[in-house]
Amino acid sequence: MTEASNAVLSPFTQSALDFVKSLEVSGDFAEVRESGMAAFESLPFPTRKTEDWKYTSLHALTTQDYNRPANNFDLDNASELYEVDGLDAYQLVFINGVFVSELSDEISEPGVSATPLSVANDAQRELFKQHVGNIAETRRNLFTALNNATVEEGVLLHVEKNVQLKKPIQVVNITSAQGQNSSAFSRCLVVLEQQAEATLIEQFVSTSEAQNILLNQVTEIQIGDGAKLNHYRLHTEDESSLHFGGVYVDLNRDSQFESYQIALGGKIKRLDVLVSHNQPGSHCEMKGVYLPKNNQHVDIHSYIEHIAANCTTDETYRGIMADQSKAVFNGRIHIHPDAQKTLANLSNKNLLLSNKAQINSKPELEIYADDVRCAHGVTVAQLDDKARFYLQSRGISRQEAEIMLSFAFINELLESIPLNALRHKLRPLLAQQFTTNESLTQHILDEENGVHSEGAQ
Repeated sequence: MTEASNAVLSPFTQSALDFVKSLEVSGDFAEVRESGMAAFESLPFPTRKTEDWKYTSLHALTTQDYNRPANNFDLDNASELYEVDGLDAYQLVFINGVFVSELSDEISEPGVSATPLSVANDAQRELFKQHVGNIAETRRNLFTALNNATVEEGVLLHVEKNVQLKKPIQVVNITSAQGQNSSAFSRCLVVLEQQAEATLIEQFVSTSEAQNILLNQVTEIQIGDGAKLNHYRLHTEDESSLHFGGVYVDLNRDSQFESYQIALGGKIKRLDVLVSHNQPGSHCEMKGVYLPKNNQHVDIHSYIEHIAANCTTDETYRGIMADQSKAVFNGRIHIHPDAQKTLANLSNKNLLLSNKAQINSKPELEIYADDVRCAHGVTVAQLDDKARFYLQSRGISRQEAEIMLSFAFINELLESIPLNALRHKLRPLLAQQFTTNESLTQHILDEENGVHSEGAQ
């Protein structure tokens, strides 16, 4: 008997199976949905005995049915949740997995297809059908398999050979509290042909009400020879949110993938990122920040597969845990036998603001080639007493000094974001994670505006 069939752990799995079986499987995506269904049925429900879920409990899913489709939402003031001042981008907005044309832009650039599936033409749906499910890992990820089994709506971003997308694509996923526990599913497929370039911003927000909705989201990315994608994922949902997401990337000859990930906490937030260097010369740069507080839980797993020679990876994640929050970081770089001349670095640094906060970090290098340069490391620390004393000696209160030092811990990664509008949006948002007293974050905001108070001179 598998774990999935265990009576104690099966309610979520059984309700999910019932939900999937109730869907119409005929049509364009029948094949990927049927294979997703088969994979989901074959996989056991993850427990604390499952290595990849060792530090993340899914007990909340075993006691509630989260597989009723969400269908109620309010458009009033929805744009206030995701608008970024000064950001010139095409917007595609989804609420509870449903495309909202009233809040979205029509995108028409030569050589570019950027469209929700619900309004896609036959050629666009055929392209989506050809690529969807080819990269996503369903053999060991229950939630990716479930997403495959429910593919119906989503986003296709296709950029043809030698085309540079003029403006970023901003895909907004809003979750809105329902009358009962519900679920929403989201899919994004990115296909960049040779020498193409694009910027994709995936933004996850929620209404202010406590969330009783589970979001299951998967993004698949195919980057062709010499192509480049700048990818941003901003997770700023309500702290009671449930989010299970996956990003799967195939890199080809001389292609580039640059990723920036900001993750605030949630009741459970699990993010899996898998990048495959399939051909020589590809480059992957990943930067991420996670900031759980109260009783929030964030779990980030990254897998970098170096299959071909002469590829590079630079991966940096920083986390700050406050109150009774918990975080998990598992970063694995796998160097295959033919991946000679690989250059790979993995760094994970963590700051604990409370004696009750927890971080479980495991950076991994698995190397089967002998001509490589690889490094990995992890640190866990508390605030520096000497630095705090210095700031206090300059007229800054103890609490404000602690906020400034905490923010400085992540500021380097924040400042590396190329889009100015996003930096300006994120800076006060992240500062607010450390206190509800706006006056205590004034030094940070003054720095953003180029102002320096006497106490900081």
